[in-house]
Amino acid sequence: MSKRRNRLQLLKWQLILNQQHNIRNMLMIQVEVEQRRVQAIRRKKRSVWIRPWLRADQRLQFGHFSRLMEDLRVEDVKSFKNFLRLEPQMFDELVERVGPRIWRQDTTYRKALTPGLKMAITLRYLASGDSYMSLMYNFRVPINTISIFVPEVCEAIQNEYAKDVIQCPSTPAEWRNISARFASRWNFQNCVGALDGKHIALACPAKSGSIYYNYKKYFSIILMALVDADYKFTWVDVGSDGSSGDAQVFNNSEVKHAIENNTIGFPDPEPLSGDDKPIPHFIVGDDAFALQTWLMKPYPSLHLTFYQRIFNYRLSRARRIVENAFGILAHRFRCILTTMRQRPNAVTSIVLACVCLHNLMRIRYPTDQNRDLDHYDQNQDVIPGAWRDNHPLLPLRPYHGARQSEIAKRQRDYICAYYNSPAGSVPWQNARI
Repeated sequence: MSKRRNRLQLLKWQLILNQQHNIRNMLMIQVEVEQRRVQAIRRKKRSVWIRPWLRADQRLQFGHFSRLMEDLRVEDVKSFKNFLRLEPQMFDELVERVGPRIWRQDTTYRKALTPGLKMAITLRYLASGDSYMSLMYNFRVPINTISIFVPEVCEAIQNEYAKDVIQCPSTPAEWRNISARFASRWNFQNCVGALDGKHIALACPAKSGSIYYNYKKYFSIILMALVDADYKFTWVDVGSDGSSGDAQVFNNSEVKHAIENNTIGFPDPEPLSGDDKPIPHFIVGDDAFALQTWLMKPYPSLHLTFYQRIFNYRLSRARRIVENAFGILAHRFRCILTTMRQRPNAVTSIVLACVCLHNLMRIRYPTDQNRDLDHYDQNQDVIPGAWRDNHPLLPLRPYHGARQSEIAKRQRDYICAYYNSPAGSVPWQNARI
């Protein structure tokens, strides 16, 4: 009986194992069938090589580059400038200088897009912030092609113009020229630049977690910049993740290390006009930065004395330059005001291209877009510029934990006393606070 029972038990286990084996085989067959189905879908032949309305002949006949832009160039130059944010002559120069960097050879399958067409689409994207889908319908270029060459064209613009138009001064004479402009235009002496940073919004990068997530609860990279008295960027740092603090970004920057190591070429300390005590040259910033002898910022807003409020007003005239520079940049190139969908590296190239074009236009056409700036009336009251009508770029989070040098505090107090003295005051300052 025991042998018979063992034999039955063995047969039972064999039956169970066979059933499991059959189930496993069936699952493997189902997986293989699904894989073959997916592969068959992927191998499905394209119905057309290219949509008829995207063909080169249709692009030449109906696309914005060959029709609308040519009409605007001949009939309405002002609208051409509004369309690309550039004069026709400036557009032609960009195509001529950047063209060799973005030119591609024709293939046996199709002719390559011309550098002029690539430049027009890229500039229209920078000017309007339109989606690639919208640009595809306007210029009759496939969206996947646009997504590839827009960052490439921006990088080419940066490589071609950055060394010419974004030059951080490196000699005392160059810094003195900037200081003289701040003194003559904005009544603030020994100032060699205005410093600030802004957030550039972008879609959440893949697998980035909270790295780019800023304190306003959206994803961004940081644009940190130093601006001269004529709204030109003399130094920029683009690409730091949005979760970084303002002090962290600036402390890790090359310009801060150069200033601290005295390798940036700042002039020797010089007396303020009508005074005899040498004062170091400095940049100006807001509360986001730590007070240093080479960086002056306003007094804290609580319990200010009359003299301190005068100093804050005088400093704000110089510091407002960088805010206006950001305003002009975003007002001209509205892609910066959108949430960019590209990868962070591509967004960095796009922003740097916008900065290069901004400086280029300030050099070639210095009075262009002056109506967008803040300006002063006869009573020295501030009249807000048109750039404030847009949604301004978000500033960095104020940081109040940095140690402030006692020497820097005494220097700020001395400058404060100077601007409240007959030697440094201006007639209208008492009425502005």
